[in-house]
Amino acid sequence: MKLSIVVPAYNEEKTIANVLDKIKNVSLVNNFTKEIIVINDCSVDDTETKVLNYIEQNKDMEIKYKKHKVNKGKGAAIHTGIEIAQGDYIIVQDADLEYDPQEYNILLMPVVNGFADVVYGSRFMGGRPHRILFFWHSIGNKFLTNLSNMFTNLNLTDMETCYKLFRADILKSINLQEQRFGFEPEVTAKVAAYPNVRIYEVGISYYGRTYNEGKKIKARDGFRAIYSILKYNLFTSKSKYFK
Repeated sequence: MKLSIVVPAYNEEKTIANVLDKIKNVSLVNNFTKEIIVINDCSVDDTETKVLNYIEQNKDMEIKYKKHKVNKGKGAAIHTGIEIAQGDYIIVQDADLEYDPQEYNILLMPVVNGFADVVYGSRFMGGRPHRILFFWHSIGNKFLTNLSNMFTNLNLTDMETCYKLFRADILKSINLQEQRFGFEPEVTAKVAAYPNVRIYEVGISYYGRTYNEGKKIKARDGFRAIYSILKYNLFTSKSKYFK
């Protein structure tokens, strides 16, 4: 079995090599192998050089690299990664240091044990460490999660988490449209409608960044998330969810 790790990157020259090192050092359970797919969303810093140098210095690793010619957004970068992925399961890894790749195994365990097709890593459950930041962000996150749950009839605690592990055939069958931060509510709405899908949630740690440290999400992204929740749960026919 193979895990495809999609890494969307935009202006992450300071952290991308460190993230790739962390992924490299993970030993996956049940003899899972790894492929890393870095999607450079037209960075204007030195991200590309950092990635290409890393690939050159680590030829034993399975790393695929693609650069968008124009900046399209995180969602679009994830779409590109999904298209390229050849693994049995797919997970998204932000190119910053907010999430710990050592916790891939936490998400894989419900899969390995035969219970899950999709696993969400929640920053709001379990006893793992998380950095204390941004009260209003946490309120907004919980609001978005609850609003999404109302329409999907799921009981997630963290719909907006980066760490979502998908069975590849399910994710590749979904007709994804959101180019930027609307990806999370869109994919949640559509995967929840997949026939007989088994969705699990596990607790993960979170090492959040401040804006000075490079955090990119803004208030407007929250409004886009609300729009996406309403659009894909109320105003989009389920017949258009899947390819």
